[in-house]
Amino acid sequence: MYAMNMKLTDRRCVVVGGGRVALRKVLPLLEEGARVEVIAPQLCGELRQLAAEKKLSWQSAGYVPGCLTGAFLVFCATDDLSVNTAAAAEAHERGILVNVAAPGRDSDFQVPASIRRGALQLTVSTGGGSPAFSRLLRRQLEARFTQAYGEWLQRLALLRAELQQRPGTSREREQFWQQVLNEGILALVEQGKLEEAEAEVRNAINGFGTQS
Repeated sequence: MYAMNMKLTDRRCVVVGGGRVALRKVLPLLEEGARVEVIAPQLCGELRQLAAEKKLSWQSAGYVPGCLTGAFLVFCATDDLSVNTAAAAEAHERGILVNVAAPGRDSDFQVPASIRRGALQLTVSTGGGSPAFSRLLRRQLEARFTQAYGEWLQRLALLRAELQQRPGTSREREQFWQQVLNEGILALVEQGKLEEAEAEVRNAINGFGTQS
């Protein structure tokens, strides 16, 4: 499978189904700023609350042919195989990428298990081979990669901007980061010692280019 990150801000993403599986599809879409539409006769409590809060739109008539028009992505997440199959077929006919929750050949893509720490996102995919194993690995990543990593990435972006203001070639900057972002810095971040990690990198930036 080809791995990529996709920008979904203000894209219309349709989820066919209103249960717990559909909820798992909906929540990450909302986090990414997608315009989410749920098509289902009934909704679970959490989805009903999101609809009441106007965080998503709800088509309570259920899936009917034609209701996927204009969608950017489609997720088929009902417990009715015939509905999933029909919705997936329409998506394919319209050239819309579709994900079907049940195993099979109808999906164009799989959604990896992921964790987010600020702008840092880590994903795990088994290519659909074992979603349970993906979730297990995700829990291990959650335990190891704390919020400190997201905070460090924010600091690192500012440090990178500082280095960009200094004379030097792109190759020299690449070599600089390869040398500076080492296991020692990673250990400091893992221990939550962000001030110390930042000080070490800033000291290195102050010496950038002085050896020539």
